[in-house]
Amino acid sequence: MTFEVAADAYNRFMGRYSGPLAERFADWSGVAGAGRALDVGCGTGALTRVLIKRLGVDGVSAVDPSQQLLASLRQSFPTLDVQTASAEQLPYPDDLFDHVLAQLVINFLSDPVLGLREMARVTRPGGTVSACVWDLAGGGAPLTAFWSAARDLDPGAEDESAMPGAREGDLARLCDEAGLHQVEDTALTVTVRHPTFEDWWEPYTFGVGPAGAYVRSLDEVARVRLREHCRELLPEPPFFIMATAWAVRARA
Repeated sequence: MTFEVAADAYNRFMGRYSGPLAERFADWSGVAGAGRALDVGCGTGALTRVLIKRLGVDGVSAVDPSQQLLASLRQSFPTLDVQTASAEQLPYPDDLFDHVLAQLVINFLSDPVLGLREMARVTRPGGTVSACVWDLAGGGAPLTAFWSAARDLDPGAEDESAMPGAREGDLARLCDEAGLHQVEDTALTVTVRHPTFEDWWEPYTFGVGPAGAYVRSLDEVARVRLREHCRELLPEPPFFIMATAWAVRARA
């Protein structure tokens, strides 16, 4: 599995869903008016762009371990504070930010509790720590049809349902373990239109994340079988994918 991919590949695979989600997530996190915000695991900057619209480029910082994804963000915002770092080791002093957010990141951390503790460390007292993860275990994720088709053909296929934060209540539990306070959670839902089946399918062939890695692991015959079974499970185009993320917010 990798996220060391071209920014355009990531945007076409997940950006089509994470963009609409970012607005809802920023609202839930209470980002508005003045203040400083940190986007943890920013990727190509779907959430970063929303934060900049609300706080200005000088009020936003962003970190991600992927150099390729950060290159695109740096090109778009040359003066933005962008640093190469993981959530578990943030390159900032204590009590710096009013809001620290991680969109679609916690499930990929090697130590989610440590990541949340680091997020809390760099948040000022009373500031907000927020995270969201797709409903990967409950059938509400944008990847649900793909993994359903994969498991139909290959019962041993490892989907993303066992990842941290993937089911209802997971993120709140992780926040409790990290020592955060006033923990609240909710579900955020977005709807994305796909004009053709190929518009939906092609990004799965780019090798992005666990789903992309799975497709890349198949030979040509198995890949075609998977593609056609996905086509069978999805509605006739154009169709809409409704995607839900579990979200949590807490106080440092």
